[in-house]
Amino acid sequence: MSERFVRPSRLDGVFNAVVGRLTRLGLPLAGSRVLAVRGRSSGEWRTTPVNPLRVDGDRYLVAPRGNAQWVRNLRAAGEGELRHGRSVERFRAQEIPDAEKPPILRAYLQAWAWEVGRFFEGVDKNSPDERLADIAPGFPVFRIRPGGRS
Repeated sequence: MSERFVRPSRLDGVFNAVVGRLTRLGLPLAGSRVLAVRGRSSGEWRTTPVNPLRVDGDRYLVAPRGNAQWVRNLRAAGEGELRHGRSVERFRAQEIPDAEKPPILRAYLQAWAWEVGRFFEGVDKNSPDERLADIAPGFPVFRIRPGGRS
């Protein structure tokens, strides 16, 4: 498990606040959702905008900034919610091994590079599988499936 983490800039904070607000109002940006997960220490709900991804029928959450707080909380809780307007989708999460990440990272970059490409430093959707495998430990990926207590 990599300890890679890219701290959000002020501009990132503003962008996330706008995207989160629009998504909460039911106007998601390009399919974004608000991830809600219980804090690992406080038990309080913590929220952040995320970009769910579908690859070969499975759904994933990718952490472009690495080992962010939402990643740590999701590892501890194992479940959460994806919110969009009044819609709430409860899910269970399973972190996937690094060896399975390259096609997911490629699909994520194909869909979301316009927003998160700067976090991938010299890697893009056309990078060879070997390069994607090299960076995989720095990008947590969770397979999400319906369910959960939340």
